[in-house]
Amino acid sequence: MLEIIPLPAFEDNYIWLLRNALSNGVVVVDPGDETPVLDWLQSHAANYLAAILITHHHYDHVDGLPELLAAYPGIPVYGPSGRNAIAGVTHPVAEGDALSINGLDASFTVLEVPGHTADHIAYYAEDALFCGDTLFAGGCGRVFDGTLEQLSDSLHRIAQLPSQTRIYCGHEYTLANLGFAAWVEPESSAITARIARERTRRAAGEPTLPSLLQVELETNPFLRTSEPGVKAAAERAAGTPLGSAGEIFTALRQWKDRAYD
Repeated sequence: MLEIIPLPAFEDNYIWLLRNALSNGVVVVDPGDETPVLDWLQSHAANYLAAILITHHHYDHVDGLPELLAAYPGIPVYGPSGRNAIAGVTHPVAEGDALSINGLDASFTVLEVPGHTADHIAYYAEDALFCGDTLFAGGCGRVFDGTLEQLSDSLHRIAQLPSQTRIYCGHEYTLANLGFAAWVEPESSAITARIARERTRRAAGEPTLPSLLQVELETNPFLRTSEPGVKAAAERAAGTPLGSAGEIFTALRQWKDRAYD
């Protein structure tokens, strides 16, 4: 069983640290800043860094790589294969690749989930999904060098995972995202209750993550494009009738970009 530890970084990032207490192996996901990782490793001297997992090329997910590799030379670094080569990645991976990391005793499956970026990937292991900036608690990533169509398809794919999948994303955006969700579905008691719950957690200094996929399916508008109320809200925002789930998703994401973020 993995212990999964959030390491806050920058203003609102999370670096995820995965630890096997029996083997003392540690894996780090998306180290945009080396300092919290090195501090944790140095204060837990019995542990060693077994590998690094990268979901995409943005600086706040990769900039800690040089210093970590200098401190722990020779460790494997897994990251997306594709056009956006990431300096320091030693093991490019793609859809369906299975990773077994020495010292962690856990296996990961790679899922390609482009949209936020064209080469974005996620890692799935033991009912936990490390999804970078594709799916957020209560929301989803912006589109940079991917496409809206890709992101819509990626979110649909994540929605098909087991409902008890724990979502470990890259940012503490939950309350802001739920504010937009309440715009989309203002009568939703599930969203209202979640906002209250997450406010309590943040007031106590706790992260809102991980989220359960089942909770996302109940409260995240970007996973609810088949719901009549979400469709109607997207059509009002777009000012035109919408058909496919992709069209509804696009209207929602553009509405959020334009009027909320």
